[in-house]
Amino acid sequence: MLNKTSIYFLVISSFLLNANSSFAKDISAYGPKAFSDKNKWTAIVAAYAPEIKAINQAFGQLPDAQIDQTLTIKGVKYQLGSYKGEPVVIFTTGISVPNAAMTMQMALDYFPIDRVVMMGIAGAVNPDFQPGDISVPERWYFHDESVYVNPDPEKDGSFVLPDYYENALERYKERREQDPHAPAYENFGYIHPEEMEIIKQGWDKPRNMPYFTVTPELIELAKKAVKAVSPINMPSGKPIQIKIGGNGVTGSVFLDNAEYRNWLQRVYNAQVTEMESAAVGQICFVNDVDWVIIRSISDLAGGQHGKNVENVFDGIASGTGTKLMISLLDQIVKLED
Repeated sequence: MLNKTSIYFLVISSFLLNANSSFAKDISAYGPKAFSDKNKWTAIVAAYAPEIKAINQAFGQLPDAQIDQTLTIKGVKYQLGSYKGEPVVIFTTGISVPNAAMTMQMALDYFPIDRVVMMGIAGAVNPDFQPGDISVPERWYFHDESVYVNPDPEKDGSFVLPDYYENALERYKERREQDPHAPAYENFGYIHPEEMEIIKQGWDKPRNMPYFTVTPELIELAKKAVKAVSPINMPSGKPIQIKIGGNGVTGSVFLDNAEYRNWLQRVYNAQVTEMESAAVGQICFVNDVDWVIIRSISDLAGGQHGKNVENVFDGIASGTGTKLMISLLDQIVKLED
């Protein structure tokens, strides 16, 4: 005779069996909309208000740029329009890594995007940069993925590292010998940098990714855009400099510390630091979408004397970056012709 417990488990098992049999085997029944390869869009992306304001002002002044429709999805505003006949969607990611990842993936799920052009401000790690200057890095790294550890009470200046991290350091060292772009890891006090694992369609297991590489074709178009754009000056009349290439770093940190800034140069050979680009790069990498990031300098990330002046230059820097972005869009349109 079955007791109450046995009967309960039989009922539950029967329910789960019937439920599983009703699930669709085709994952597309659950996933985001699938788009055809025709008429794909360029996403024009910024992180926050001053940046998107500069982009919208530029679009408002150009006769061949227009916004036709605005959609709000889960609180995020997506502007749909065109630039010289090419379809675009313009939106802000929101500040910092989680917001950038969420809004970027959401955009790829809802719209037929095959190319992302992001423009925004950044703090200068390269001491050659001044506010208004522009950096278009080739690679983006997460700088604050890390392990916080205790000091070693038996060895001054050392730290007690978890076994998994000591093993990871060996792998990082081996990679560094083969890849000149791999970070030259060292700790910053009790903060020891590490890498997260990511997964992608077609991989049988997650992999460590020390950085994400911008689409080479878009880097080449950025170089053409620099040659084609009219001279970009600060309001004072001072010409800005534009550097294509090198490394950028992303973290959920507003950096305003000179020592940490120097550490970013040593470890990542960084040009600029900000709070969204590597997340956008990761989402584009996983989704096989082309991408490039334009970053205009708003501050010196702690390298200045006195108080950080990001709030003084964020609008100005957004303006200089937008001018290069428009020139890059011109190159993209030519590519599509």
